[in-house]
Amino acid sequence: MAKLPDSADVVIIGQGGIVGASAAHHLIERGWENIVGLEKSAIPSDISSTSHASDFVFNTSHDKLNVFTTTYSRDFYAARGNYVRKGGMEVARVDDDERMEELIRKVGSGKAFGTNARIISPKEARELFPLVDETQIQGAMWDPDAGLVVPRSQKVAGDLVEEAVATGKLQAFANTPATRIDVQNGKVCGVETAKGYIATEYVVLSMGIWGPLMANTAGSPLPLMPVEHPLLFFGPYGPLEGTGEQIVYPLFRDQGNSAYVRDTGDPTTTEGGRIEWGYYEHEDPRLVPPWDIAEPGEARLSPSMRDLSLDQVMNAYEKAIEMTPVLGELGWEEKHSFNGLLSVTPDGGTLMGESPDARNLWFCEAVWVKDGPGAGKVLADWMTDGHPEMDPHSIDIARHYPVQKTSKYVYDRCYETAKKIYTPAVHPREPYMTGRRMRVSPFYLREVELGGYFMEAAGWERAHGYQANEETLLARYRDRIPVRENEWDGRHFWEVSNAEQLAMSDGVGMINLSHFAIFDIEGEDAEGLMEYLSVAKVGGTTPVGKGVYTHFLTERGGIHSDLTIIRTGEQAWRAICGGDTGYRDYCFIRRMAEDKGFERIRIDDRTDHIATLGLWGPQARETLGRLMDDPEVLSRENFPFATAKDIWVQGIPIWAFRISYVGEQGWELHLPFSYGLKLWDLLYDEGVVPVGIETYANSRRLENSLRLQNVDLETEYNLYEAGLARPKVKEADFHGKAAYVAQRGRDEQPAYLCTMTLRENVDSKGVARYPVGQWPILDAPDGEVLVDSLGRRSYNTSVAYGPSVGETILLGYIPKEYAEEGRTLTLEYYGEHYPIRIEAVGYRALFDPDNERVKS
Repeated sequence: MAKLPDSADVVIIGQGGIVGASAAHHLIERGWENIVGLEKSAIPSDISSTSHASDFVFNTSHDKLNVFTTTYSRDFYAARGNYVRKGGMEVARVDDDERMEELIRKVGSGKAFGTNARIISPKEARELFPLVDETQIQGAMWDPDAGLVVPRSQKVAGDLVEEAVATGKLQAFANTPATRIDVQNGKVCGVETAKGYIATEYVVLSMGIWGPLMANTAGSPLPLMPVEHPLLFFGPYGPLEGTGEQIVYPLFRDQGNSAYVRDTGDPTTTEGGRIEWGYYEHEDPRLVPPWDIAEPGEARLSPSMRDLSLDQVMNAYEKAIEMTPVLGELGWEEKHSFNGLLSVTPDGGTLMGESPDARNLWFCEAVWVKDGPGAGKVLADWMTDGHPEMDPHSIDIARHYPVQKTSKYVYDRCYETAKKIYTPAVHPREPYMTGRRMRVSPFYLREVELGGYFMEAAGWERAHGYQANEETLLARYRDRIPVRENEWDGRHFWEVSNAEQLAMSDGVGMINLSHFAIFDIEGEDAEGLMEYLSVAKVGGTTPVGKGVYTHFLTERGGIHSDLTIIRTGEQAWRAICGGDTGYRDYCFIRRMAEDKGFERIRIDDRTDHIATLGLWGPQARETLGRLMDDPEVLSRENFPFATAKDIWVQGIPIWAFRISYVGEQGWELHLPFSYGLKLWDLLYDEGVVPVGIETYANSRRLENSLRLQNVDLETEYNLYEAGLARPKVKEADFHGKAAYVAQRGRDEQPAYLCTMTLRENVDSKGVARYPVGQWPILDAPDGEVLVDSLGRRSYNTSVAYGPSVGETILLGYIPKEYAEEGRTLTLEYYGEHYPIRIEAVGYRALFDPDNERVKS
């Protein structure tokens, strides 16, 4: 065996699985050399999840990036001759209407994001998959591109490693476990193994179920838990003999029973001759702490293959026999059946990107076989270019705040996520039940007393409306608030939210915004850093107290962040970010400061110390003034729009920022947590209506055509397309400026973010619908999904009913040739078509109660 080298440019830990192998392949494709791969077992791995994976690929997902990585992986396998495109189906039982609706929703997501799924009848399902009892189902979704990785993803991983080694750019070491990632002064320096130390600048961690153990050695918690997944084999099954195929029938998913069925092909193939039945325990999933996984040689089969008994799955097995009777006719092969371990995460998403805690430690974890090569590509592009082809916000490990990586939080959320791997149709607004009340504002006690309807974001409890307002406000505004007869449309939505919005517009309301992420940046290099990061001018002659809405870009000119930056001193700035995006923005600011040499700065995270209460409405100035010794401080002349200053309200020190995200005049009132209850009570006693976050985050936001980062704004779109470009390009250099200037030079952009309204909303059953989630936008005449010149598909990025305008409002990117005010397009929602009209190309508010009130 070759001697372990003393140094490398990159060390991949977990080289023997499909993810580590794919990472090496794609890094070499992008020009990386001198890579060392470490594997604690053989290569390819005989102990990892890859070693026992079922190896099938379904393309359906409600997540755009997941569709991208799956599609890429499928095509990657196929190009190598390692893919059999047999197709696959998901079925809905006759008594499971919700599952049938979910299948229709998956078809809609497929159209939006680029798959070819369609609904088929029970008869068609039986013709395609003769093992199903068609009387048990009411319909199915058919994915013609689904298939199987052959002969095994384990074999593909081994081949990729061999090919990479043959290039001379990878040295792979089997049976060489890493013992520690050496991090010094916050940066990767090397990897320790039992065979020696490797000095390296970069580490890629792709250990799967063991990942948290190694991440802990770097002081970088990895929020991941292994969970048992029963895999049972039945056979031998005679009809598979003589086919000569790796898989004979299409893939079959009975997700209402949390299970799937596939055959293992001709007996002469790798693992042929049987029927495999896989099951996910959705009532009481069995999480296995990584430190409890057996070491090689200690387990009966493999450390990631644990014993099971038929009793463990009997109820689901009996239900499976109803659907696929062959399972009851064949014998259960106990010696081949086991509990395979796979990884789950707190939100069900992949964990990729650079560690927030250790520079140049990159994660590529919790990836299914169907996404392995796609994840390798995303990682390699990200490490090489600073960003991948598609916005990675949904997989970036920096989406998790530190509080969301604590052991109990991770265990509880992973347990809840494991229940949702297969069975339920998860609503886009569905809240988690565990990991709650981690972060609460000082207003929380009052919100509870008012019967707040709480949801959670970034660990914060946020009330979307208040039960205490229902009796008076719903009666007052009933004629302007539609009843949502369809349960799905109204699930996790409270009508009082719309009533609170209307009350705010008629008087004054207060909204708890304490989930804002707030960072103070100070020091001699603070101005240089903030100017370099921001598209807008925030330094130079920008006066102290001036707030600027701005963006951070990628090198290619994509929209990485949107935030507000206020100059608070000659060498001091405050960045205010959304709760969901805040920690990623913090990591971006810190990394850019390090990479670009802005060393003389201090970044102070004030998020958990500063409470924020939005006070808005035509009576906001008058109401706040009644509580002040000198109300003239609040006049238009003394307190212009987009400025901030310190004020005192009944002895409470407040940093007031004159800004509006709701189209009403007013302020964000920032104050120390300790004064929060007093301010709330003072305003409440003055008659200020508590207004839920629904108004701020959804309904009034869309009435104002305001964009939301990670939803309407993503890195694959630019500011000109989003309607947010600055009137002039500032003289100072900024990150992504060259690309931004080049985009400005185009005669037209490939697509434009448009504000649209739903013109008709009654479905074929006569029920008025109020869309939830993201759905494809079609060309009205031919019913085809709109696709721009860069291949980006059109779908609604946001949607909400706006009670102030009495319309359902949507945002979505529309190809330039269709982006025309007044044009009618089509929204597909649950298989039915509804006309939508473009009201504005680019930014233009539909709701403007009084321009003087909004801007002055």
